[in-house]
Amino acid sequence: MNRDKMLEAVRARGAEPWDVVVIGGGATGAGVAVDAATRGYVTLLVEREDFGKGTSSRSTKLVHGGVRYLEQGNVSLVMEALKERGLLRQNAPHLVHDLEFVVPNYSWWEAPFYGIGMKIYDLLAVKYSFGRSKILSREETLKRLPTIEQEGLRGGVVYHDGQFDDTRLLTHLLMTAADHGATVLNYCAAVGLERDSDGFVNGVALEDRETGECFTVQAKCVVNATGIFTDEVRRMAEPGAEAMVSPSQGIHLVLEKSFLRGNNAIMVPRTSDGRVMFAIPWHGHTVVGTTDTPIEAPSYEPKPLEEEIEFVLGTAAEYLSRKPSREDVLSIYVGIRPLVKAAGSDASKTSALSRDHTIHIDGSGLLTIVGGKWTTYRHMAEDTVNHAATLGKLPDVACKTAELKIHGWREGVPEEDDLSVYGADADAIRALAGISPALAERLHPALPYLAAEIVWAAREEMSRTVDDALSRRTRALLLNARAAMEIAPKVAALLARETGRDEVWQREQVAAFTTLAKQYLPRA
Repeated sequence: MNRDKMLEAVRARGAEPWDVVVIGGGATGAGVAVDAATRGYVTLLVEREDFGKGTSSRSTKLVHGGVRYLEQGNVSLVMEALKERGLLRQNAPHLVHDLEFVVPNYSWWEAPFYGIGMKIYDLLAVKYSFGRSKILSREETLKRLPTIEQEGLRGGVVYHDGQFDDTRLLTHLLMTAADHGATVLNYCAAVGLERDSDGFVNGVALEDRETGECFTVQAKCVVNATGIFTDEVRRMAEPGAEAMVSPSQGIHLVLEKSFLRGNNAIMVPRTSDGRVMFAIPWHGHTVVGTTDTPIEAPSYEPKPLEEEIEFVLGTAAEYLSRKPSREDVLSIYVGIRPLVKAAGSDASKTSALSRDHTIHIDGSGLLTIVGGKWTTYRHMAEDTVNHAATLGKLPDVACKTAELKIHGWREGVPEEDDLSVYGADADAIRALAGISPALAERLHPALPYLAAEIVWAAREEMSRTVDDALSRRTRALLLNARAAMEIAPKVAALLARETGRDEVWQREQVAAFTTLAKQYLPRA
């Protein structure tokens, strides 16, 4: 992906309408762009910040069926998610892998209760199963979770789900869309909607946020896939539109790997606030979360509340033999869920709000897709493009994504290989690292990233800023905020050489990133 070429493709299109214009460059928007492009529709995706800047980069890093929804009786959502989980592992085996979860049992009734629940989970997965669950003895539980709190431990239940790197999948989805002819642009804001003589939306006014250039594109169908900012775009079409989204905030704490030795994750099915709590191994670290806190309004950089930090630390301390403290936190990342309001629902009880996706077409013909979760992005996109084809009077073409190999597809990549998440692109990155010793160097001893990855991100993945490179093309900021700040000047220099920026730009980038990274650390 090359941004200059993408921008030129938009200019070259001129007044000729695109079949589908997607506003929003997160999981949902990228999925829609892939689906539309593979059906042969002429597709443009625009994102006003960087791809995945919002919710899609801040997940719990799980591709899962949703055990908690089974308890709520939402069997259809669980079955859909389990099927999509299986398809995702099939289509992106370099990014999605099996992870064993242990539910520790401290009461006599937990083993049979959760054991039966997990067997139902297994049955619902049918041919898409990642593995069968089983009840563990105390000794077996300790072998899998050597750092679990031992006092009162009776045993556990093990089950299988999926894990992934969210923005690496997002980047590869966008590359897949581009591979099939889609045009994708970050830092390109939709600032208004165009209408025809009948008042129907037939185009989008855009602003290139790097240059300030403004232009208008025509469209047979405009898709609003902006997640937590859904209502902002809907009000471009209908200023008085009632809010569809009730945002809820969740935080994750990142700790050293030593807090969760081994390769198994912990799942606590019911915390004091009613949420599921996870402690999972991820990129050589331990991620603990999450909370569920209603908030007033969405933002790109939500901040953790002190009570959320204390809640996660306190809950983790109940289940880990080594009790984590604020000083142990390497990074805190915060995501906002775009939960869909139901008529008459109480937005203060986010656990009762819908996790399903919703498609809405307003009176102007703007098509909105909102809700859902990472695991079901493909099904959401299929549903959306089916509606878009009808709305835009496009040729009737069947969805092709159920068996579509995602960019980078490669089987049998060892997870211990730090470049494994690049799949087939890893060879090109190794070749790039071989050009000079400087590119083969690790950026920081506490992080698994090479200088060559920053150059690759700039050349092939439209990384434009230090934040792009360290937050989303690599996960340095999420893994260790202090280490990320230390390497910011080196990363800025690498990006500047690739993008033709000067030293003033480098200093501004380092200052902005340092300010941002400090928000990822707990206050002393």
